[in-house]
Amino acid sequence: MEKDQAARMLDSLKNREVEEIFVSKQDFMVFREVIVKREDFKKFRGIAQRGGDVIYQYMNEARS
Repeated sequence: MEKDQAARMLDSLKNREVEEIFVSKQDFMVFREVIVKREDFKKFRGIAQRGGDVIYQYMNEARS
């Protein structure tokens, strides 16, 4: 996964074009590098899956 692809995925999630996005274990580090730099980082919720994959959702309220 490229950084620009990760940014586009996050934007589509934020804009409610999709309800959730799936990030595989091998793409996680690149994806994380992009997501932690975002201003709205705390509105993304990552749900860990067995095997190291993660499903991300966008919340209306920022997590604490």
